Amino acid sequence: MTTEYQDIQTDEDRDTYYLNMGPQHPSMHGVLRLVLKMKGETILEADPVIGYAHRAHEKMAENRTWTMFLPNTSRVDYLSGMIYNIAYCQLIEKMMSIEVPERSEYIRLIACELNRLSSHLLWFGTFLLDLGGITPFLYCFEDREEILQILDRITGSRLTYSYGRFGGVTMDVDQTFLDQSLAFVRKLRGRLEEYQKLVGDNVIFRARCEGVGVIQRDVALQYGVTGPTLRACGVPYDVRRAEPYGIYDRFDFDIPTRESGDSFARFEVRVEEMEQSIRIIEQAVPQVPEGEIMPKKVPKRIKPPAGETYFAVESARGQYGMYAVSDGTDTPVKLKLRTPSFSNLACMPAVLPQTPVADTITIVGSIDVVMPEIDR
Repeated sequence: MTTEYQDIQTDEDRDTYYLNMGPQHPSMHGVLRLVLKMKGETILEADPVIGYAHRAHEKMAENRTWTMFLPNTSRVDYLSGMIYNIAYCQLIEKMMSIEVPERSEYIRLIACELNRLSSHLLWFGTFLLDLGGITPFLYCFEDREEILQILDRITGSRLTYSYGRFGGVTMDVDQTFLDQSLAFVRKLRGRLEEYQKLVGDNVIFRARCEGVGVIQRDVALQYGVTGPTLRACGVPYDVRRAEPYGIYDRFDFDIPTRESGDSFARFEVRVEEMEQSIRIIEQAVPQVPEGEIMPKKVPKRIKPPAGETYFAVESARGQYGMYAVSDGTDTPVKLKLRTPSFSNLACMPAVLPQTPVADTITIVGSIDVVMPEIDR
């Protein structure tokens, strides 16, 4: 125990104590330590302690070429690996004004939305598992397995992808991929109805989540919260709509929101977002054009012009931004990553106080943190 938490027996505060939740707590999402100042069963203060999985991705970028860093991107958030990998390619394309063929744009969009669905399904299953519900976990992983098999056919990987290339993708897709993608999302729409009956309408689950872990709108904005956690507070901000990238501006989809800002609202927003990803894929698959998957001319050595560039996308957890500084060589001067889980977790000291310790797993689980992108 560090000295800052040792002196707890004061005259004013004799009935308080400190509880370490983690870094190996079985219900925590990753290697996270929460130092909780307690009074009985009530949390008085919460201090998230991070850094247990630090891998220095940003520093690694400064010691590799722009091309060599490409496989790192999907390791930052391994559940949004496809989205992060494609986003890095889009950053370089923005810096170097590389035109992406239409076919690749559609392939990227379909792959990223499938990745978003797989991430939400994993969160759905593990969140319920944290709360004691085993059956939804099995259902969700059955559906997620189909997505991983579909993506494995075109990428050769099930979790951490390096499918993107500067200007396109590594391998073209066939009609089987498109047919499988369409068949899966149509099946998943029916499964979402089952999930609603099994979980969303479950009185025990609702009692564990409704009114629990309320994040006020002003708190969310103050801490830079993004993604479903922000939209559950009533703020309809989604990078795909606010600052469209790729070809998202061509598709019709809604931005689900809720006003209550509690754990159940965050659950509802994510489930509705799965429906929106299904809509996007259903619109995109029939429109995939014929053509090349890479532009005719892409520099063999990637040397973006000197300057600063920022590019952001909407990951499964919120706004993922990349701030790149180039000096005109093949190695970045700086690559700063703005990851959503960092800001989303940062608001916990303002949210957890005055809540029962039993609700901590519900609250932290509902914001869907992925520790490697926090510790990046």
